[in-house]
Amino acid sequence: MHLYQPSAKEAALVEVPAMNFLMIDGQGEPNKERSYQEAVEALFSVSYAIKFKVKKTLAIDYGVLPLEGLWWADDMAAFTAGDKSDWQWTMMIMQPDFISAALVRDTIAEVKQKKDFPVLAKLHFKPFAEGKCAQILHIGPFAAEGPTVARVHAFIDTVGKRSGKHHEIYLSDIRKPIPPSGGQ
Repeated sequence: MHLYQPSAKEAALVEVPAMNFLMIDGQGEPNKERSYQEAVEALFSVSYAIKFKVKKTLAIDYGVLPLEGLWWADDMAAFTAGDKSDWQWTMMIMQPDFISAALVRDTIAEVKQKKDFPVLAKLHFKPFAEGKCAQILHIGPFAAEGPTVARVHAFIDTVGKRSGKHHEIYLSDIRKPIPPSGGQ
């Protein structure tokens, strides 16, 4: 899907249709809040459990899609200043169209029996429609994404106005450290 293959050279306008996601909402510094790490682990655990259940019962195999995050703050000045303690977030993983709410509900119950994730109670499955957006690919560590974000903001300012939440799609596993070469 073109939405998961953006250019690193320039920002582009894209139309993002409604898609179904597993989602968990939270708040606080992602590198310090245990709830953030638990949310990511729970999303991957349930997404992989759904994948394997579908493969076994429906003989459909597919790749689990990347982790995505919506980021914002009530005071966006604090957000852009990097005061991460006030950040709010929704971490999410898109699910194929053939995944039903009943399948998600049953799989969450099965994962609860195997793993003690209190955050599973916060997990929800729903469509998310973003509409018209600007996107660009950032390559490198999170600490170096400032210039990339500035480029996409400048692009947005030339074609419209900024609104909504900051949306990131992680094409690599954020649970694994970035190699010293800075690759992602």
